[in-house]
Amino acid sequence: MKIAINIEDSTPLFAQLVKQIKEAVITEQIHPGSPLPSIRQLANDLDLNNKTVAKAYKLLERDSVIQTRGYRGTFIHPDAKQNSQVDINELVANKLNETITALKESGATDSEIRIAFGNLMNKRNI
Repeated sequence: MKIAINIEDSTPLFAQLVKQIKEAVITEQIHPGSPLPSIRQLANDLDLNNKTVAKAYKLLERDSVIQTRGYRGTFIHPDAKQNSQVDINELVANKLNETITALKESGATDSEIRIAFGNLMNKRNI
């Protein structure tokens, strides 16, 4: 698997990494059970900050594309190919669009929706 990060691209570096690993899984360049480099090793290989790679790995693990087995390392998840085709961002955008449409149909203003959303997000971050 070859990963090429483009620092000139407007897409965040961690998102480029997530996308390329998912594409490698979908195109079967890497297979379930295959090991991935450690965060430190991949960051060093790609000349990235460790936190950037850690964020990408965290999102890939959340999406069940990879799995971390403690000190043994990080591996491609058994269901990675199926899970790589799920786009959480698209799911979130669709759900928010449905909710906003329903609220606007109920008469809520954009300002009321923004304020309520901000208040709810702030409560969840406590």
